[in-house]
Amino acid sequence: MARAALEAAAIPAPSVETNPRITTDDGVEGAAVVGVDTWVWAASDTPSHVEVRATAGSTSVSVSADAGGLSLSAPRARTRCTGWGEPWREGASREGDSDCVVVFTRSAARVPLTVSATYDIAWTSTNGTSGTLEALTTTTTIDLPVAEIQTINKPTPTH
Repeated sequence: MARAALEAAAIPAPSVETNPRITTDDGVEGAAVVGVDTWVWAASDTPSHVEVRATAGSTSVSVSADAGGLSLSAPRARTRCTGWGEPWREGASREGDSDCVVVFTRSAARVPLTVSATYDIAWTSTNGTSGTLEALTTTTTIDLPVAEIQTINKPTPTH
């Protein structure tokens, strides 16, 4: 019954936001930037906790699914994620302020960013039994354009 309740819960794949999202000179919108921390965070519709209850006759089962955060992977990139990510905010530093970042090492028209959330599943029944089910992982992949920005560094004159 616990497994059926979990299946009925239909835990969604993670939905994420990223920043920076620039528009390139050739009009590509929403691009990340090579060598810059791209912040990744779970959108508000991505649950960290799901609870569902099922009843058959006089027995009820409560199932809870809890995830500790996101996992990230992308080719030609370094990823670090230890939680759900921090939404980027104006004035935030680019480096080190978020617990979920991806740093792309090469530009590309589209780079697949795979985002997963793994839920630990526990259940309890009104008949006094309880247990766990196999962890459930939900995954989504978004394609991000990755742009390269050219800059000129001019040394500060010394007197």
